[in-house]
Amino acid sequence: MISSSQQMEKKNTTILYACVSFIFVIIALMKLFQFKGRRRGYKNLPPSPPCMPVIGHLHLIKPPTHRFLYNLSKQYGPIVSLRFGSRFVVVVSSFEAAQECFTKNDVVFANRPKSLSGKHISYNYTTLVQAPYGDRWRNLRRITAIEVLSSNRVDVFSPIRRDEIKRLLKKLSANYAREEFSKVELKTLFSELTTNVMMRIVAGKRYFGDDVLEDEEEAGRFKEIVGEAFALSGTSNPGDHLPMLNWISNYEKRIVKISKRMDEFFQRLVDERRNKKEACLENTDSMIDHLLSLQHSEPHYYTDQTIKGLAKTMLLAGTDTTAVTMEWAMSNLVNHPDVLQKARAELDTHVGQQHLFDEPDLSKLKYLHCIISETLRLYPTAPLLVPHRSSDDCVVGGFDVPRDTTLLVNVWAIHRDPGLWDEPTKFEPARFENGESEARKLMMPFGLGRRSCPGMGLAQRLVGLTLGSLIQCFEWERIGCQKIDMTEGKGITMPKAEALEVLCKPRPIINKILLGST
Repeated sequence: MISSSQQMEKKNTTILYACVSFIFVIIALMKLFQFKGRRRGYKNLPPSPPCMPVIGHLHLIKPPTHRFLYNLSKQYGPIVSLRFGSRFVVVVSSFEAAQECFTKNDVVFANRPKSLSGKHISYNYTTLVQAPYGDRWRNLRRITAIEVLSSNRVDVFSPIRRDEIKRLLKKLSANYAREEFSKVELKTLFSELTTNVMMRIVAGKRYFGDDVLEDEEEAGRFKEIVGEAFALSGTSNPGDHLPMLNWISNYEKRIVKISKRMDEFFQRLVDERRNKKEACLENTDSMIDHLLSLQHSEPHYYTDQTIKGLAKTMLLAGTDTTAVTMEWAMSNLVNHPDVLQKARAELDTHVGQQHLFDEPDLSKLKYLHCIISETLRLYPTAPLLVPHRSSDDCVVGGFDVPRDTTLLVNVWAIHRDPGLWDEPTKFEPARFENGESEARKLMMPFGLGRRSCPGMGLAQRLVGLTLGSLIQCFEWERIGCQKIDMTEGKGITMPKAEALEVLCKPRPIINKILLGST
C-alpha cells in the first residue's frame, strides 16, 4: 500500500508539473502575441506558408535544410518568411535578392543572431564570426586582414603547405603498390592534411603522421572536442528559438561543458607558445607567436582571449571546410574521367613531370581553377552561409524586413538556379572558361559583403595546391563501374554521406619525390 506521505509527495509533484506547464503556456502565448504585435505594422512581409501557434514553422523543417528551403522557394518565391518559434526568419534564394542584402543593406545585415553556441563557444559573442557589428568586430577584422590572413602572411606559410602535401604524396606512394591501382580512403587523409596545415600555421605543431609521437594524446583531445563542438553547433537548438525550452533541455549544459574544454585547450596552446618564446626554445613564426609579439606593444588589443578566439576561428573554420571541398572535388573528378584527363594534360603541359607542382604554378592552370569553382558552385561548404541578423527595418526585393530578423541566404539554391546557369546540376568546369569572369561574379561560396569569409585566399591556395599535386602525381579511378555516391551527409559543412574511396596508382614523378630530387 502507498503511505500517506507518498501520496502527499505524489500530489505535490503533480501540482508542481501542472504549475510549470501552466507557466510554460502563459509565456508561450505572451511571446506569440508579442511576436504578432511586432509584425502588425508591416503590411508587405514576404510570403509565408501556414504555421502553427508558438512553434511557427519549426515542425516543417526537414534535413538537409538547404534542400527543404529550396523546394519552399519554388512554391512561394525567392524571398520567403518563416517563424522559428519567437524568431522571424527571411530566406533568400535568388542572386539579385542576396546581392541587395549585401550591398544596399550590407550594414543592416552585418549582425549575427544570438545563440547558446555563440554565447559559450565564442566567448560571449566576441570572436570574429559571432561578434556584433561595431568597434570590436572592426578591430578583429583589421587584425585578421593585416596580421593573420594578409597576402604576405599567407606567403610566409607556403612552405608549411608544400611540406604537408609532400608528406601526403609520400604516404600515398608508400602505402600502395607502385605498378598497379590500390584502394585509398581520402576523407581521413584530407582531414589530417588540413588539420596539420592549420595547426602548424596557428601553433607551430603537427598532430598526424608517423613522426608525430609526443602530441598524440593532444591530437586525440583536439579531434574529440572539435567533433563535439561541430555536432552541437550543427544541431538546431530549439531553445535558441523558444528560450523557455532551455529550462528542460540539457543542451546548454553540454555546450558549456565543451566550451570550457575548448578554452582550456586553446589556453594551453597560447601558454605553450609563450613559454617557448620566452625561453627561446623555438624560432618559429606561427600565428600565435606573431600575435604574442604584438601583445607586448598593444596588450589591450591582443589579449589572450582575442588570441584564443582567432586561433579557434582559424582551426574550426579552416580545417573541415577545406577537407570537405577537396573530397567533393576528387569525387567529381573520378566520376568524370574526361575532366580529370583534361586537368592532367594541362598540368603535364604547363608543369610537366620534372618538378613537383608548386603554388607559383597555380596561375598557369586555368582549367584547375575552373574545377575548383565548379566544385564550390555545386557543393558550397556553407550552403546557407552563416546566419545574419538585421539591426534595423529594411526592404529586400520590395518586401518589408523588420528589425531583428534572421537572414538565411540559400547559396546552394542560388548556385543551382536554372535562370543563372545552363544545366545547373551538371558538373561542367568548362562553364567558367567561357565568360569566366562573369560566371564567377554569380558565385558566393564564401559570402558577400563586409562579413564574407576572410580566409578565402588561404583556402583556395591549399585546395588548388593539393588537387594539382594529386593529379600530377597519381592516376585515379573509381572502384568498380558504379559512380561515386554524391549524397550529402549531415553537418554544417555539407560533407559527403559516404567517405570517398578510390583507386590510385603513382605516376613516374613519384620516384623523384621519394628520392628528394624535386
